[in-house]
Amino acid sequence: MTTRVRTGEVRGGVGESTSRSDGIPKTDGTYTYSSDLHMDRMLFGATLRCPHPKARITKLDIGPALAMTGVHAVLTGDDVPGRNAFGLETADQPILATDLVEYWGQAVALVAADDPEIARRAVEAIGIEYEVLEPLTDPEDADARDSVFHRARCRRGRQDASGAVVVEGYYEVGMQDQAPLGTESGLAIPDGRGGVDLHIATQWTHVDRDQIVAGLGVEEDAVRVHHAGVGGAFGAREDVSLQIHLCLLALYTGRPVKMEYSRAESFVGHVHRHPAQLWMRHEADHDGTLRRIEARIIIDGGAFRSTSDSVIGNAVYHAAGPYRCDSVSVDGVAVRTNNPPCGAMRGFGAVQACFGHEAQMDKLADALGMDRVEFRIKNALRRGDPLATSGQVIDTSAPVVEILERLRRMPLPPVNRSDDPRLLPGGTGLTTSRPMVTRGVGYAIGLKNLCFSAGFDDYSEARVAITPFGVEVHTAAVEVGQGLGMSCAQIARTVLGIEDVVVFYDDTSKIGSAGSTSASRQTQMTGGAVMEAARMAREIALRRGGGDELDGEGVWKDGILVTPMEDLVGRENIEYHTRFHHPETYAPDENGQGDLHVDFAFAAHRAVVDVDPELGLFRVVQVDTVQDVGFMINPRSVVGQIEGGTMQGIGLATLEEIVVENGVIQNPTFTDYLLPTFLDAPSIEIEVIEEPSSFGPFGAKGVGEPPTVSSTAAVVAAIRDATGLELNRTPVRPEHVALGDC
Repeated sequence: MTTRVRTGEVRGGVGESTSRSDGIPKTDGTYTYSSDLHMDRMLFGATLRCPHPKARITKLDIGPALAMTGVHAVLTGDDVPGRNAFGLETADQPILATDLVEYWGQAVALVAADDPEIARRAVEAIGIEYEVLEPLTDPEDADARDSVFHRARCRRGRQDASGAVVVEGYYEVGMQDQAPLGTESGLAIPDGRGGVDLHIATQWTHVDRDQIVAGLGVEEDAVRVHHAGVGGAFGAREDVSLQIHLCLLALYTGRPVKMEYSRAESFVGHVHRHPAQLWMRHEADHDGTLRRIEARIIIDGGAFRSTSDSVIGNAVYHAAGPYRCDSVSVDGVAVRTNNPPCGAMRGFGAVQACFGHEAQMDKLADALGMDRVEFRIKNALRRGDPLATSGQVIDTSAPVVEILERLRRMPLPPVNRSDDPRLLPGGTGLTTSRPMVTRGVGYAIGLKNLCFSAGFDDYSEARVAITPFGVEVHTAAVEVGQGLGMSCAQIARTVLGIEDVVVFYDDTSKIGSAGSTSASRQTQMTGGAVMEAARMAREIALRRGGGDELDGEGVWKDGILVTPMEDLVGRENIEYHTRFHHPETYAPDENGQGDLHVDFAFAAHRAVVDVDPELGLFRVVQVDTVQDVGFMINPRSVVGQIEGGTMQGIGLATLEEIVVENGVIQNPTFTDYLLPTFLDAPSIEIEVIEEPSSFGPFGAKGVGEPPTVSSTAAVVAAIRDATGLELNRTPVRPEHVALGDC
């Protein structure tokens, strides 16, 4: 039983059973704040986190913290006025733990104080005792105990089919962090009427708002979420972190509250890429035709669900890769452990699957005595083929063969005979000499579904207005550095013929949802909404102006300006608001069959890696890539996304892993969690294939995730090629090469 002790005074409250100490009355479960509460004086928040992966709270005494000068509130789970739970797909994670703590770093209490140092010391002053419990940290053990979030399966074709040549493999993918360079931070400002404005970096403002509203127990319009800055995302900003905590503190104190995570706190404050274990079996005829694919995939979702159901679904449906095969059996499970929670990260299940299926394709090609690229081309998906797993017919662009052929034709870098240490494995550590270096070349290709799938009602709202000063584009879509704002402006400018376009990122009170900036969807979804709204605004303008063409001067008819812009919108702007949906998708049947996905994108990588096998050091020399992009609205943004995604894949191949032992993160800093730097970045040569998508604006496809899917597999394949080792785990560590133990 937990003993809870509260002494001192809590200044503020949401839904308390008695009047507040300052005498401000309660109204409908919230408080109305008066102007004498010093709204100009900002407070700072801090979080008490559990130091155990699994424990029961036996005593919680906030009195010493409350008694400190400069402390304005100390909140626990008992102070949450609404539902004490949140979650992106299922509300299963406590806002503040009240009894059982289920992962290392889980939030237990909050403090608001006059400055960050007082808040930190107040957190340390909270008296808390735990009964430490035995954590469940092994994914296979969790599967055996049926500690599971979701099981997914796929069965297609004759299950007794077989091939003459068989290869099997076991593979592991480590837990990768999105590593946003800006840690989680935000500012919550109470409005004096029981509501709050939250300014925060996020990936989906409306879903954040919905979770905040549920936790505060207020009406939807009482919370307004404003996207504030970027700081990095890649999936880390899709789940709630400090959003509800900030709003709770702001409403309890009646003061603006700012909170910023330290780097170590950020590592436990957001979800990570799911670590995975994969077993695969591939069978083919002697001529190289794939006959049978079997796979079993386990991903560790950690303590709470987040997007684990969708990630394991994606892993299952991408398990066969972009290849034709008429007999497939895949089982996937997302398990529940006491490890840190995992969720969305760039590539979303396809990264883990690609690492396995591309290693298998190399093994099978070698067993058949075939060229590895030629073997892939022979079995590559073409337009009109069914996806090997779900059976969905690929009726949009699928230039897999052309991607592979163009990649193979790209020139390889010349052999470097320089002794410049910057060009050697180990770099300026001066550990490697040129004669010790061997070079390897590796190929990999992957596919990634685009937008939300499996019957999800995926839509994006946008509003386009023609005004006397130009065009306004309004959206709640989140720009996270991918160039969405520029693309939306380009789309509106092209459709309307008006040069002056400004994109406004509206808060949740001003426009409906644009969906999440994830799943490589915003260019197609919000871009599609902007195109639709702009086309309709153009039609309205032409009808109002009585002409057949529109530009920045006004409406023209037969080449003559008939309605100048000042007359066209002099008294009333022309506006059109739309909710854009992509073509319908459907939930899978009991065998995982159906039209689950609206579109796909394909990318392939060739990596050239120099390796010092004796020391286990390697240097990625060059990465060549060819990607299916639909249509490039902004070529510079497309290239930037491909380069960035490729580097993130290189990081997973060579450096990046959150090391978790007994549920505890061992490397929660950028000193120990290693990221590729500019010195690690190879030359990246890029070619694109433009074949219009089925529904994107001007035929565009999302481009952000595919480069991460296949780049990891290609780099590890190159290290295998240089060493002859199996290397069934990523990231590859020096000991895996030098000791040959992976």
